Amino acid sequence: MQEPILEVKGLKKHFRDSGGILNRRSARIRAMDGVSFRVYKGESFGLVGESGCGKSTLGKTILGIYRPTEGSVVFKGQEITHLSKREIKKVRKDIQYVYQDPGSSLDPHWKVKRILSEPLVIHTSLSKQAIEKSIYELIAAVGLTRRQLALYPHEFSGGQQRRLGLARILCLNPTLVILDEPTSGLDVSVQATILKLFIELKNRFDLTYIFISHNLSVVRMMCQRLAVMYAGKIVEMGFTDSIFNNPVHPYTKALLAAIPIVGKKLQDDVSLTGEPPNPSNFPSGCRFWPRCGYKMNICTSEEPELSERSKDRWISCHLLNQGKLEP
Repeated sequence: MQEPILEVKGLKKHFRDSGGILNRRSARIRAMDGVSFRVYKGESFGLVGESGCGKSTLGKTILGIYRPTEGSVVFKGQEITHLSKREIKKVRKDIQYVYQDPGSSLDPHWKVKRILSEPLVIHTSLSKQAIEKSIYELIAAVGLTRRQLALYPHEFSGGQQRRLGLARILCLNPTLVILDEPTSGLDVSVQATILKLFIELKNRFDLTYIFISHNLSVVRMMCQRLAVMYAGKIVEMGFTDSIFNNPVHPYTKALLAAIPIVGKKLQDDVSLTGEPPNPSNFPSGCRFWPRCGYKMNICTSEEPELSERSKDRWISCHLLNQGKLEP
């Protein structure tokens, strides 16, 4: 069995939200509340779910932007959860993050050549000539030209800014790349071009991807395995084709049923009602029961565990224990 390149164990991230008059009271926001999974070298692992389910918080906690409240992250066999700033700097060369809004991660006052040079200046001891050569190679790899190195970020389209973001993180030859909604806000034709580029770069640079998205069609095309998140937890996880062909958890069924297919009527019987729960006040028991049409008494009092129900198929639902669902 191949060893995982990344192993997340019981990861939690809680925030304090001040409220009330003069900020006298504070609520605990459980953005991510006990997440565990493995990612293997060379694969694309998807994270899907509604907005606010904790996908982006998970990605940023893995990278070290957020310090976890509890749990651990093991990367290449090394525990990286509580490293010092100096130690985490070395790890971040191997783990890179592509932000949902690429323009926000590019300094508007710098020209592109300086933006691409910065990671190499900070993290390497390359000469000026070697840095310039590396920049020329990377800008060509993402489909841009040398002439565009003299431009500012605002002079690029959304798709081109995503290419710039990719060139910037590839400067350091990372092993793991976390892609946060990498096609959001793009025209369909541009999305197709960017996704093709992701695949080409993955093969060329031997990358491993964590693909965060609410676009299920894109995840199905890009990812070999995926995890479905709801209210800060994983509710179903396994091979992508298996989950799409046979979703088990009621939430997964509702998500997949919402994908529009030409000539197919939407399935009203599995549509979701209500809103996702408040992360500062989750319901007791299963967090999905207020929106679930299959809820039982146990669902409102006991939280189901995420457990392996068949080969590499993990599900968190009391219905399975009662024999009312088949994995």
